[in-house]
Amino acid sequence: MPDDFDKILDEAEDLTSKQLDSRISSLTKLTDKELSSLFPKAPDKERLLKLMQIVKGATKENEKQQQLIDNIESLAGTVIKLLGKVV
Repeated sequence: MPDDFDKILDEAEDLTSKQLDSRISSLTKLTDKELSSLFPKAPDKERLLKLMQIVKGATKENEKQQQLIDNIESLAGTVIKLLGKVV
């Protein structure tokens, strides 16, 4: 599945917002409508994919934590939106 994240990230610029919602929702439990509501713009969706890529990556837990630390400034809003959805 991590290859799916990489592939979608590579294609993100060429996909419309609805197409991107559909591709991301196929990898998550979120619907296209929920994705569109939480992450309305393509850069928001790309940050979500980056977060998913880190979390689902084949790296060790401490490496994932370091990747999150390295990217927290750009991913913080994404994390907050996702947690707001589940809390």
